[in-house]
Amino acid sequence: MQVILLERVAKLGQMGETVRVKDGYARNFLLPRGKALRATASNKERFQHQKAELEARNLERRSDAEAVAEKLGGQSFTIIRQAGDTGILYGSVAARDLAEVVTAEGFKVGRDQFMLNKPVKTLGLHAIPVSLHPEVEVEITLNVARSPEEAERQARGESVFERDEFDLDELDLEVGAALAEAGPGEEL
Repeated sequence: MQVILLERVAKLGQMGETVRVKDGYARNFLLPRGKALRATASNKERFQHQKAELEARNLERRSDAEAVAEKLGGQSFTIIRQAGDTGILYGSVAARDLAEVVTAEGFKVGRDQFMLNKPVKTLGLHAIPVSLHPEVEVEITLNVARSPEEAERQARGESVFERDEFDLDELDLEVGAALAEAGPGEEL
């Protein structure tokens, strides 16, 4: 299906371009969200009449996004979650959780603006890109910890995992020696 883009769409094109997209993408995403119009003769003419208005609205949204980006960029947010001794979470942190935490801090950011390829499933500091506008992107730091004290230690750059008494190389040697002594078919 041919559509006229009413705003910049990542990996697709700029405002005013006529592009060919799959029918489902147009029907389910671009058209309902007001990002595009079907490329008919009447819609092309309608776009030409509204072009200045659309550009002004886009410029206004971009300036609003840049103002938020100045305040939000480089911020650090903490989420407390339960995790095992190895640092793997019992669950995950998804875009919905990020939106709740960032909104609680006074920023207006929707969950669809977080550019997560997959949910966060480990403790530690994670860099999360946020797309405030198709042309404005910032990065925040997410601190996932088991407690507020642990979050403070992670923020200072300290390790939150306690060192084991055993060195893994020594443990491998001990297991190998025990297996050699046991011989074939014997239990340890």
